[in-house]
Formats: sequence, structure tokens, C-alpha cells
Amino acid sequence: MDEVSKRKGYREFVTVVSDVEQGCLLEVIDSHKQQEIIATLKKQPFEVRAKVKEVSVDMWAGFPKIVEEVFPNAAVVIDRFHVMKLLLDRLNKIRRLVGVTTKGSKYLLLKNHQNLTESDKVQLEQILSQSACLRFAYEMKEEFREIYQTSKSVQSGIKRMQAWLVHAQVLYGKTAQTIREHLSGICNYFISGTTSGVREGINNKIKLIMRLGYGLTNFDNLRSRLLGCCS
Repeated sequence: MDEVSKRKGYREFVTVVSDVEQGCLLEVIDSHKQQEIIATLKKQPFEVRAKVKEVSVDMWAGFPKIVEEVFPNAAVVIDRFHVMKLLLDRLNKIRRLVGVTTKGSKYLLLKNHQNLTESDKVQLEQILSQSACLRFAYEMKEEFREIYQTSKSVQSGIKRMQAWLVHAQVLYGKTAQTIREHLSGICNYFISGTTSGVREGINNKIKLIMRLGYGLTNFDNLRSRLLGCCS
């Protein structure tokens, strides 16, 4: 489940529900209010809803309650890419705070270390040598990514992330606290590695359809168009 803005620059959202296994859009709801989403989803037979095992969501506080009410057998999975984006945004802020403005520094710091070329690694080392604080923040980012890559169970993921949070609190502050508050849902990723990558692709297609429609103001028309193109 995710939200998509009906109009750029306005806080008017629709809620979209997708099947990540089939790669298709299931429903579009003209609301981002908890109770209205629950009411719409409960129109589906209980037998259908009871078969759902995992629901991938972002960190909006309303989603866990919706999943609990609508999908009684489902685990809430906080999407990995939303968590990493939170971490990367903080790392980039630290870069600016310590005054590292070298051209390409943002790109090299945020990119996965394993994807860097040898030339990239040399440049990265030059960047990190400018600030011990930035080096530590970068190493913590890579350690967190490694936890995602190598943890084999929810229990081991929780244990490793809790240890990471002890050290990360100093530099990552509110970001670390947010991760701590959502730790259970974040570590449910290790059940089966569910992410919202497919959903993001569907969301991009939805946004393209909206742009091509020059603003579909009638929700029923919008919903029909989106389900027709993305189902």
C-alpha cells in the first residue's frame, strides 16, 4: 500500500493497493484516511483478505492499524527502500554540515560501496579523509546496508540492528530513533525479502497517466483509467 498525490504540490492523496507478486494494481481509494481505507478494503471477502501474508508499506503511522484491521494474518513490512532513503538523506545532511562540497561527493557517499569502481574508491577515500565524522557516518551506512544484505532471519536482523542503533544514535539522531520505533516492521523484511520495488514501478506509471490526462479531476474516471492500464 502507498499514497500517490492527485495533484503535484497539493496534499491530496489517493491510496493505491498493488499485488507485488503479480505486478499489478488492485485498488485505488479516494482517501488517505485510515478509517476510509479500512472501510473500502473490507468490502473484499474475509476469505480473500485472510490469505494475505505480508503487506509492504512506508512509515506512515496509519498503515499498521489498517493491516491489523483488514488483513488479520499479514505481517507489516516496512519497505527497505524507504528505510535506506531515510538513512541516505541523513548522511547527505551530515556531509553538508561538515562542509564537504567536493564535486561528486554526494554521489560517491550515497552509492553502495560494492558498486564503486576502483577510481570511485580512490575519490571516496579523498572525500572521507576530510572529516572523521563523515567517515564514521559513511561506515555506519554501509554497515546498515550489510545487515539488510546478509541477515537470514527476523531475530538475527533485530539483534544486529539493535547493536547498530547503539552506535548510530550519536550521528543519526532522529533517523536512528525513527528506525528504532519501526524496528519490528523493518525487520519483517527478513521473512521473505519483500520490497515495494514493483509498487514503485506501478506508482511511476500512475503518475505518467495522470500527467497525460492533464489532471483527471473526476475520481471515478481516474480510478477506471488506472485500473485499466495497470491491472
